[in-house]
Amino acid sequence: MTSAQLRAFVAIVRTGSVKQAAAELGLTEQAVSMHVAQLRKSLGDQLFRRTHSGLAFTPGGLRLAARAVEILGLQDQTVSEVEAAAGGQRTIRLAASSLFAEHAAGGLIDLFTRRAKDLGVELTVQPPDQFATLLASRAVDIAIGPAPLESETTAAVPALSSREFLTYDIEVMAAPSHRFTERRASPEELAYATWNLGPSATGKRGAIPEMLADLGIAEESQRIFQSDAAAWEETQRGTGLTLALTFAVHSDLAAGRLTRVSGAGVHRRATWSATTLAHDATRTAGELMRFVTTPRAIQAMLRGSGVPVKNFRPAVYVTLWN
Repeated sequence: MTSAQLRAFVAIVRTGSVKQAAAELGLTEQAVSMHVAQLRKSLGDQLFRRTHSGLAFTPGGLRLAARAVEILGLQDQTVSEVEAAAGGQRTIRLAASSLFAEHAAGGLIDLFTRRAKDLGVELTVQPPDQFATLLASRAVDIAIGPAPLESETTAAVPALSSREFLTYDIEVMAAPSHRFTERRASPEELAYATWNLGPSATGKRGAIPEMLADLGIAEESQRIFQSDAAAWEETQRGTGLTLALTFAVHSDLAAGRLTRVSGAGVHRRATWSATTLAHDATRTAGELMRFVTTPRAIQAMLRGSGVPVKNFRPAVYVTLWN
């Protein structure tokens, strides 16, 4: 099974036909068909067949489609890391919760990488309940967000080391024109209000999902935006409530674009932790673990800045519909 064969198969999955896959890859249809034929022979599976309504994938073909993108991604990443290492470049792979990635990662990465020209950071946004698995498989060197729970560390997961470094506050907020800013909101009113939320609300773990659960906010009351910033901007128009990190909306509070809502359960304090393997973490991961607790790093994270494009590697999800 070669990378050329996998790329041909992935292109067929993505485009839905051999002809379009060939055009995308800059190959002839015969070459794409040859790669697929070799892949079928190697795996002993037909992978897919042509029908009147398009391609129908076998169970094995569906599994391969899900794995092939990951395999090719790891191959490309390995090539990049080897080339970087040959040039003396060090790279640390950082997994972060969406909340930390949006509001604090940029300042941390920028300050950390400016310490050495041969140092780079690759950031991916990952669910906190996957941190332990990612660290155990060496897919990432360090994870930042909620510390892994004991239930998430199985016998197959080596010992982990977590270090708390930044405590922050989350509060319910609204536009000054919202009716809940004039009086204390009851639990029932909060539960049935419209909520504008960022992607961190969709996870299973973290301060925001836990706060929503404690407030009893039903999914049908939640409107999810591509970022917290977009959710806060919508809230400023007076259409609903939001959950905001106090330090991240300081200027909005001062300018009167947002205001705090009073009521039961409208405030929560949480802490971000940095986690890595306890005994065989990379030297660079150890450097970052120590750096996150320094006053300069804390100041940079609270001040915030965007993540440079070269440092951001979004997670890739493949969904097959049939």
